[in-house]
Amino acid sequence: MADTKLLFHLSDVHFGLVDERAIAWVAREIREQCPDMVAITGDLTMRARQREFDAATRWINSLEAPVTVDVGNHDLPYFNLFERFFDPYRRFHGMKDLVEREIVVPGLALVPLNTTARAQPRLNWSKGWVSKGALRRCLAAIDALPPGTRALVTVHHPLREVGTTGTALTHGGRIALDELAKRGVLAVLSGHVHDAFDIIEKTDHGPVRMIGAGTLSQRIRSTPPSFNELHWDGEQLEVRVRNLEHLGTRDMQIDDVPEDAMPPRGPGEPVAPAGRVPVDDPPIY
Repeated sequence: MADTKLLFHLSDVHFGLVDERAIAWVAREIREQCPDMVAITGDLTMRARQREFDAATRWINSLEAPVTVDVGNHDLPYFNLFERFFDPYRRFHGMKDLVEREIVVPGLALVPLNTTARAQPRLNWSKGWVSKGALRRCLAAIDALPPGTRALVTVHHPLREVGTTGTALTHGGRIALDELAKRGVLAVLSGHVHDAFDIIEKTDHGPVRMIGAGTLSQRIRSTPPSFNELHWDGEQLEVRVRNLEHLGTRDMQIDDVPEDAMPPRGPGEPVAPAGRVPVDDPPIY
């Protein structure tokens, strides 16, 4: 039997409204347990301000483990639309090598799939969007993995699609899940919801496991700040939800991804910009 791999799955840290006690605890757990990989599935900041990115960069670079970072909807500039469209990742410069980084260890790989769009042809830009280009890059990376290596795909938004307009969740999510099912991915790791979950999504090509991490911020939805601890022994992937309140895993998990997969907004917190602006990497219609 293969050596067990340990993975920490964090999400929605939201520097600017971070839970300082929670991130100190997580950093200590990483230092003491030495996970093989750490996946942070987006929303590092609250408003993508430079000072928030500076704080996020210091903390992430201090973690004593291989880290990959996904981009969340809160991480694209809110107030500088020129930067949002023409240089959206500029403020990630202090950790640019970690953004959408593929990590491969014997038998297991983290493969990113970007679900955050600079603009969408719907009013709510905070929701997920899988473009043709992003999906193509993800599938090519999976197909190039060494034989016998299982893939965990990292995204910010859960790949649940409920229609394509209005209150839809991740546009293009169904197509992505179909393609990932064909490749037998081990699971899709996501954030955005601020509550943990571990569910099976059915597709025409078989089931796909979707695992969501909670938040490490003060923007809690229905459970306290938490992260996921995953163990892979070559046959079974086990998920334990860790939290400072010492609640059991099942008590920390929601049964399904809510259609309104957004935590409560804090006082004075802006909504995402809206409009119909073309993007370089066109979305799937």
